[in-house]
Amino acid sequence: MNLESLYNALTALWGIGEILLIVLTQTRPAEGKVQDRGSQIILLAVIFISLNIDGWMHRFFAIDMPGSYSWLRTAALGILILGLAIRATAIFTLGKAFSTNVATRAGQGLERSGLYSLVRHPSYLGLEVILLAFAAHTRTWACFAVVLVPSTLAVLYRIHVEETALRLAFGADYEEYSRSTKRLIPGIY
Repeated sequence: MNLESLYNALTALWGIGEILLIVLTQTRPAEGKVQDRGSQIILLAVIFISLNIDGWMHRFFAIDMPGSYSWLRTAALGILILGLAIRATAIFTLGKAFSTNVATRAGQGLERSGLYSLVRHPSYLGLEVILLAFAAHTRTWACFAVVLVPSTLAVLYRIHVEETALRLAFGADYEEYSRSTKRLIPGIY
């Protein structure tokens, strides 16, 4: 299997995994307090549309990023693997508390271990790293921007919605946790 085939297989695996997460982990109103405010649909729609626009734009924009013909696709594969690992670790750490829609459940605790000791939203960090891999794989600056910018804005909206729900659910504990960890990028943001 060559690198491009591996990249495509991992991309397909990610897509199937995200669909399975939606089917298997979505919290229903009877199971918890759903406070999604449409962020799940917005995030999915923006990522789907951005990736499809990227595919369409490749017909019109020349490959223009440095390393496009030597190392960039290999780097994109490495970045993709890193993103998948971060996202999977964050999801497994939360276990049954993980939900694809913004919701809290009775008895749910505030996770502070593992990746959650570094950032408040490691699952979204993993998603952002995956999106960075997709953007780098385009090898075109215009496509890079189309993949990364709208998707990142949707992730930031999702984080805002989730943090509002977590503040309501955990109050002072979440405020203290917020002061001791960054949202998305360790030590930066």
